[in-house]
Amino acid sequence: MVSIQHREELARTDAHDLVLRCVEVGIEAAHPGRVLADALSLSGAQLQIAGDVYDLSAFDELLVLGGGKASAQAASALETILGDQIDGGVVVTDDPVETDRVDVVEGSHPVPDAAGATGAQRVLDAAESADERTLVLAMISGGGSALLPAPAGDLSLSDLQETTDALLGAGADIDSINAVRKHCSDSKGGQLAAAAAPATVATLAFSDVVGDDLGVIASGPTAPDPTTYEDALAVLDRYDAAVPDAVRDHLEAGVAGEHPETPGRDSDFGHVRYHRLADAWTALDAAQEVAESAGYLTVVQSSTVRGEAREQGLALAAVAEEIAATGNPMEPPAVVLSGGETTVTVRGDGTGGPNQEFALRAAMDLPDGAVLASVDTDGRDGGTDAAGALVDGETIADAETRAAAEDALANNDATPFLDGRDALVRTGQTGTNVNDLHVLLVE
Repeated sequence: MVSIQHREELARTDAHDLVLRCVEVGIEAAHPGRVLADALSLSGAQLQIAGDVYDLSAFDELLVLGGGKASAQAASALETILGDQIDGGVVVTDDPVETDRVDVVEGSHPVPDAAGATGAQRVLDAAESADERTLVLAMISGGGSALLPAPAGDLSLSDLQETTDALLGAGADIDSINAVRKHCSDSKGGQLAAAAAPATVATLAFSDVVGDDLGVIASGPTAPDPTTYEDALAVLDRYDAAVPDAVRDHLEAGVAGEHPETPGRDSDFGHVRYHRLADAWTALDAAQEVAESAGYLTVVQSSTVRGEAREQGLALAAVAEEIAATGNPMEPPAVVLSGGETTVTVRGDGTGGPNQEFALRAAMDLPDGAVLASVDTDGRDGGTDAAGALVDGETIADAETRAAAEDALANNDATPFLDGRDALVRTGQTGTNVNDLHVLLVE
């Protein structure tokens, strides 16, 4: 169960309570325990995964390998379903839980650490030990890019750390960041699947990326990589990212053919099957059902919201204004839902995250009677301990408060501003990760 800290204080009206319930139910719907219980079943030796059947009697070994924020909870759920059918495995996460058969390594996110690098190598070693009579359940979820670093060639962990920081600070989108990560790592861009060959690999994916591209989720460890060294180098130039010389040298050497390219779409991935088990719609559908059950007209505006967080927050505030003023696109009371993955271009030295900037900018123009929650479904927005924020038309009620909000945005310092107005939503780590979730209610 999702537990929101200080929920009673946040739920000060029925409208606030309903928005929070939408958030809670949406996140809970995407929890690996619930998702895997619905998607997997075992009858004798027949393992069914979302319609595909795997005959376990055809395998001598079943391994669970992977990484990401949801990977430990998923490993625990797989143990509940499969029991002693699991022979072992390794997953790397920043949200560890106790397991019996799968080793859980705790790494760091969003910037990789030494524990994650060690765990990633253990995952690769286990994959390389697999043979044609091994079934690998590859548990892949958002956060896996940082949690499975595996520096390539002569690159060091600090090279990857500095590169991640530089690209995040430049506001690079996830596709661009992952194009670089894939070419600086031995685990990404299809390389985990290549290491596991000729074993059968069943990818169990929890998507936190817009468009649900399996090559982007966790930088696609088991999916063919359409990007190249040249693409990765172009990302550094596009964002003018100040990365270590070793990284640029490594990518330039790859362009020159001195390093093998990641497995592309023409590579043999016949031993891999893919199952996307949860994504933004998992949370959106559940949240929408809550709002409809409460008697509200609802619409899912988009599951692919992206771009600068504060700009998208302003855009959603404009939707609230339109509903309140004209009843377009629907008469209030109404709930507008959306999901996606916004970014922040860091220009200041404050504390915050995309969902907090989204909510803060929206709060500056929300009409009376509007309530908005913007949260990261993993429970961690940016590098903070908050999932996001809950704001309304009174969060910024006068010129002085608005000026303070503008200063906070200018310095990327949304956290203390929102905390001072009892607007932060704290859930702790939720065990899942399926994009950001925005719930707008207009009375």
